[in-house]
Amino acid sequence: MTAYLVALRAIVVREAWRFLNQRSRFLSALVRPMVWLVVFAAGFRAALGLSIIPPYQTYITYEVYIVPGLCGMIQLFNAMQSSLSLVYDREMGSMRLLLTSPLPRSWLLFCKLLAGTSVSILQVYVFLGLAALFGIEMPATGYVYVFPALIVSGLMLGALGLLISSTIRQLENFAGVMNFVIFPMFFLSSALYPLWKMQESSRLLRDICAVNPFTHAVELIRFALYGQFNGVALLWVAVAFVICMLGALWGYDPARTMLRGRRG
Repeated sequence: MTAYLVALRAIVVREAWRFLNQRSRFLSALVRPMVWLVVFAAGFRAALGLSIIPPYQTYITYEVYIVPGLCGMIQLFNAMQSSLSLVYDREMGSMRLLLTSPLPRSWLLFCKLLAGTSVSILQVYVFLGLAALFGIEMPATGYVYVFPALIVSGLMLGALGLLISSTIRQLENFAGVMNFVIFPMFFLSSALYPLWKMQESSRLLRDICAVNPFTHAVELIRFALYGQFNGVALLWVAVAFVICMLGALWGYDPARTMLRGRRG
């Protein structure tokens, strides 16, 4: 058990120091959602009027609606950034050294996931604080209830990033693949508009949004911010996490990687 905790501490501390040394990463994680909140929301406010939908008890402005989606966006981009570091570590050889340690591969990857999720949660709370300065405040208890929701959604998105990084051999290929995943997941979700609004345009797009795991991560965060539990969203996020995590474990199997290298 001591060895497990030592590995967890080492990976979390390494990720924390990497994050602290990359101030531009922290700033970009905040600038991106703040641009959506301050600039785009002002333009879409009149075009996207919202009716009363759960978990809201009254009519809300567009800025209030997109805050949970922007929290999810922070976690999504952070998961991809964390996965980018894995690709870099694999090219440098440190990832291969880590995965050949006597500890189970599943525990090492989970430590990496937990470290990345911790960083994303910090970013989300800073963003929520900035949103409050702009007059967009959530119920006081919501800031507490959202914490476990952020853990679950962060782990799911981090596992997706792990799965993607396990399929990429070269660092320069990651940016294209990352954009191919991030933007469809973000725009084909309930982050920027509710599903009923999407259905007015296309039933097919609405169905795609409904099966998008990012949609359910956003809804899990949205309900938690208002002190409510969304069991369906939690189930979808948990299933997506298990699938992505199993795929990542298979992708980071050292024996399979060496066999692929010999064939190449």
